[in-house]
Amino acid sequence: MDRITDLHTLARAAYYRAGGLSDAALTSSGALSDRREGWMRAVRRDDRTVLCAEGGGELVGVLSMGPPYEADVDATAVGQLYQIHVRPGLWGQGVGSDLHAAFVKFLRDASLSAGVLEAWERNSRAQVFYARHGWKPDGYHRPGPGDVNYVRMRLNLDVAV
Repeated sequence: MDRITDLHTLARAAYYRAGGLSDAALTSSGALSDRREGWMRAVRRDDRTVLCAEGGGELVGVLSMGPPYEADVDATAVGQLYQIHVRPGLWGQGVGSDLHAAFVKFLRDASLSAGVLEAWERNSRAQVFYARHGWKPDGYHRPGPGDVNYVRMRLNLDVAV
């Protein structure tokens, strides 16, 4: 669990710092503990799937997926991509795209027609990545860190790239 938490912390710090959040909010011992507990819960839950990508003997990416969080999303037709994190320094090398392909396979294997995810509004790198893979904002927002919203995006499999 520590390897996943460490990778998540590195990736999260890179995109939140780029969006103007302080290091203290990202790397405090309480924040690290909360992330570790979150990953432990995700791995243990029957309705969640966590996949790890390794390269050169190290963890290079992680994906978490399962049923949608929000009640306005039909869980019989839609799955949620909770998180994709790739080790900074390896961005743009295909790790994220491979993890994304695993999410699309998850949707198809479960006979789901769409996926949803949330991206922090200031994380333009993630939004561009997801748009390149066919995702579009669906109009839903919720509050996020730094008084900046999370934007929900939707992927319809009939237009998946």
